[in-house]
Amino acid sequence: MKKTIFFLVLVGLVVICQQTHAQFKDWETKFGFRGSILFPENDFANLGFSGSDNTSFDWFKASLLGEAFFAYELTKVLELSINGGYGKYAGKAYGGKTIVKRYGEYETTIIPIYLRFRVSPFEIKGWNPYFYFGGGVMNFNVDTKPNIVSKNPPQDNGWVAIIPAGIGAEFTLSDRVLLDFGLGGALSSSYDLDAFKARSNSTWDSYVNASLGLTFTGENCEADKDMDGLGKCDEEKFGTDQNNPDTDGDGLNDGEEALNYKTNPLEIDSDLDGLSDYDEVIKTKTDPSVSDSDADELNDGEELFKYKTNPLETDTDKDGLTDGQEVNTYKTDPLNADTDGDGLNDGQEINEYKTDPLMADTDYDGLKDGEEVNNLKTDPLKKDTDGGTVEDGIEVRHGTDPLDPTDDIVKMGVPIVLEGITFATNKFDITPESEKVLMGALKTLQTYADILVEISGHTDNVGNNSSNQKLSQRRADAVKAWLVAKGIAPDRISAVGYGEESPRVANDTSENKRLNRRIEFKRIK
Repeated sequence: MKKTIFFLVLVGLVVICQQTHAQFKDWETKFGFRGSILFPENDFANLGFSGSDNTSFDWFKASLLGEAFFAYELTKVLELSINGGYGKYAGKAYGGKTIVKRYGEYETTIIPIYLRFRVSPFEIKGWNPYFYFGGGVMNFNVDTKPNIVSKNPPQDNGWVAIIPAGIGAEFTLSDRVLLDFGLGGALSSSYDLDAFKARSNSTWDSYVNASLGLTFTGENCEADKDMDGLGKCDEEKFGTDQNNPDTDGDGLNDGEEALNYKTNPLEIDSDLDGLSDYDEVIKTKTDPSVSDSDADELNDGEELFKYKTNPLETDTDKDGLTDGQEVNTYKTDPLNADTDGDGLNDGQEINEYKTDPLMADTDYDGLKDGEEVNNLKTDPLKKDTDGGTVEDGIEVRHGTDPLDPTDDIVKMGVPIVLEGITFATNKFDITPESEKVLMGALKTLQTYADILVEISGHTDNVGNNSSNQKLSQRRADAVKAWLVAKGIAPDRISAVGYGEESPRVANDTSENKRLNRRIEFKRIK
């Protein structure tokens, strides 16, 4: 007997030292088996709870009870189980208070069936203490009777009521297996279990027991083994790993993703914007469920890594254009409000002034768009705002008013290049395109009838100088002839060909050569 008690205590100590793996709560259903050593309490010698105390254990005979049970979790604290068992209620029939009298042995087969309520009021890591109580019935059948005749003959078999009660504790062995250790007993409504009925009938037969068993737990929908905030059913619904709180390894647990942020706990980057859900929630504060948090037509990853724009700001540079419009439509810089550096921000150019945000001088008049709008009040879309035949840039450089067409008369001795007059190679015929430019010179001569002008032709250095001089003369003559044909007196115009002698720029590139092939208009009186 002492060895048995020592063994039970040792097992208890070992189990207490085990790490916790299973859940003591949220298991919904469970079943198990337990074996108990019974210590009968009756009219014969016993531990003394029923009055016939004898601590020598000489009266002890092995009484074992095997039970199976099925339990249902009513709440996190309370469970209800149905229990059934088979065992022997046995002992040595010792009597007498001063002189021990031996009356042989008794042994009775018992089959208890009962309901048991178990209360687990504590949340303790590693083990689960509880107490229980219940009620039920037990069938008994006397197998061996003691050698003593009862004054009141006992029944040999039948059904009796029982009331079990006790305490115990569960310890984890694995995820869903528990070791159950208990101390308790059961009180019956019979005097007949020991096959002896005393004259007084003062003591109902009962027993005290020590039990050890295995319990196999189930899980309910709310079971959250990995403590990620999702119950078992939710994990099955989302397809997440019930044993891993962060299935996709993005740094957010599955419950946060599914319940709080509405992201996919199976995808590191739910919105496929190039940022992990964790980075969006914790670092960038963008929406992990929407690829374009600020709705500017650039996804959050592109903004951060490629364009360096703010994924929380539709218009990072505050120029009146969304970052997506700048990148995809206008090709402007979403980090620079004034991409072309002309003094107007990109949004103003696109929406208000209709100028080109990539060209500082949209109308090629030699003035920046911002300068025309903010300072001169000229039209950045027209070279000659006042229509007086002289471009705005030239007027500004010559000191005339680009908003007053009456002062567009050319100053004495200042040549003006008639930009746009073109000739076919080695030709001197006036083209229709050139006539549009010449109309300005014609208007000047018509307005100021007392001035005399020189029309000069110039070439690049391709070919010999003599040929170039002749070609430039013919072109100057062609321009004069065109003006004369429009009604200008020929004696007011002198035509001179300078060939390659007076280049505007060095003849070292094709573009510079184009600039040197020109017609100039100069007032000489």
